[in-house]
Amino acid sequence: MSDQATSPDWDDFRFVLAIVRGGTVSAAAKRLGVDHTTVIRRVDRLERQLSVKLFERRKTGYVLTESGHRVAASAEDIESTIVSNQDIISGSKSHLTGTVRIGAPDGFGSHYLASRLSNLADLYPDLDVELVATARLFSLSKRETDIAISLSMPKEGRTVGRKLLDYSLGLYAVSEYLDRFPPIKTREDLLTHRFVGYIEELLFTPELDYLPQVSPKISAKFRSANLIAQLNATLSGFGIAVLPRFMAQAHPELRAILPETVSILRSFWLLMHADSRDLVRIRAVAEYIYSLVEHDRALFNPQQ
Repeated sequence: MSDQATSPDWDDFRFVLAIVRGGTVSAAAKRLGVDHTTVIRRVDRLERQLSVKLFERRKTGYVLTESGHRVAASAEDIESTIVSNQDIISGSKSHLTGTVRIGAPDGFGSHYLASRLSNLADLYPDLDVELVATARLFSLSKRETDIAISLSMPKEGRTVGRKLLDYSLGLYAVSEYLDRFPPIKTREDLLTHRFVGYIEELLFTPELDYLPQVSPKISAKFRSANLIAQLNATLSGFGIAVLPRFMAQAHPELRAILPETVSILRSFWLLMHADSRDLVRIRAVAEYIYSLVEHDRALFNPQQ
């Protein structure tokens, strides 16, 4: 009986997902515990059975075709259903496999989330996590990430999500800097000081445009599109910066400036694409992030 006369089975779809997640046939073979030729043979068989080309074979690796993207999405749905049924039977999600990519602003991603993922690995030892921590918008529709931490909720697109929490920001500088310059007792006193801030034309969202909210007369003398760079410049004694409280609290050498007068409030949102929010591994990571910030609410904003 020919391949075309038989129905595809789940195992063949697993090989497609393994290539997508591993990036190469070799990585897929290692992930599945088979040899290189087995991966190629199983994908070739599935292509014949479906009468579509799933991958473009290139020197840099296998790249999904348009049909391949649809098949991969269906394979994700099949996997999610299987894992969900296993969860119901076994009462455990510890066998979750695959990769979940999280996109987050550099402060939340690098400073907060990256140092709190070890328990996630203990819960799901076969799950791979990728963290893209950078100051930019992430396209869920283009599958740049599975989960995005955003400063606002998109007004359009097939995006679902909910607010994680509010977080507070304030003015901070180190004693070494403050001792060298005139004391600060009012907002007007700020005008004689050096500031650290964002490069205005590189702001990826208006929620990061803090300094005009402090005073329209303030202009940063050091600018960076990266919040970690701003933090390091502030710690070196360059000047004053608007920093999230959850980052500043980790550095006792930072002193809050006019905390009763200057306080800024922003929000973090957790977003997912409507088509993938029910995938078990994505939902499990999202719930883990929800539980983290719920535990640490006072770190982000003592008023919560």
